[in-house]
Amino acid sequence: MKKIILSLFLLAGAFESMSQQDPLYSQYFNNPMLINPAFAGSNERLYAGVAYRSQWSGIEGGPTTFNFNGHIALVDNKVGLGLMVVQDQLGDIKNTQYSTSYSYRIKLKNTTSFAFGMQTGFTRYATDPNGVRVLNPDPLFATFTETKFNTGVGVLLQNDRYTLSLSVPRLLPGTVSQGGQSIQVYSQNYYLYGSYLFYVNERVQFKPSALLRVTSGTPLSADINCNFVINKLYTAGVFTRKFNTYGALLQMVMNNYRFGYVFELPGKGSALNYNTHEISLSLSLDVLRSHNHSSPGF
Repeated sequence: MKKIILSLFLLAGAFESMSQQDPLYSQYFNNPMLINPAFAGSNERLYAGVAYRSQWSGIEGGPTTFNFNGHIALVDNKVGLGLMVVQDQLGDIKNTQYSTSYSYRIKLKNTTSFAFGMQTGFTRYATDPNGVRVLNPDPLFATFTETKFNTGVGVLLQNDRYTLSLSVPRLLPGTVSQGGQSIQVYSQNYYLYGSYLFYVNERVQFKPSALLRVTSGTPLSADINCNFVINKLYTAGVFTRKFNTYGALLQMVMNNYRFGYVFELPGKGSALNYNTHEISLSLSLDVLRSHNHSSPGF
């Protein structure tokens, strides 16, 4: 019984944190449009991808996140259009986000470009009592749904060596009222992302990156990633989130497909000693004459 009560308190605390922050990802640097709409069309091709994340595997009702996203470069690669669906679930609580993205890209010097983007959509907040086992029925454990509109913006400076991104995916904080209680579904999250590509030799590249996330009322979150790219086809690396979570990443490119896998381990300061798994599959195609035909362009 004590273990059950402890788990419920930990899950409640996790939901409070997740309700104020966007879903966690470990492969955002593969498709940064998840955190910045300015990346729509940035690879100058047609892109589509799916990803699934199981956090704290082994805990019944633990956090899971599924996302589908796609984008395409249009008008001589100056305009990008994108679509994204993200479903984030914890126990009986499910948030589903639907959004469309638009970006405009300005060519600067050599391969450098500057882009700004905007996304609009809505989030559907829902609770389903069948998602958890309730020992003592309570009026709060009832089916409930509410939909909230939102919009976001971002800017991007990029070339073939570095990337610098600043974004706010949700400008409008959203709350819902359930059972007479006000629940904050999400608030403003500010993202600052940067990466740089070093050429070790003709076959090997080293790509470090960092992501800072700022949310009102919560500590600063920092991700640090170190990846090695071999023959532009295979990637292996390690990362840490706030030096409290550690993980390893593997990915492989085959023709126009890319498969990725992430394994995370909690650090000594983590409340729960459970692993996290994340897998992704994406596709990149050159379907227009103006698209990049030389490589998959992931």
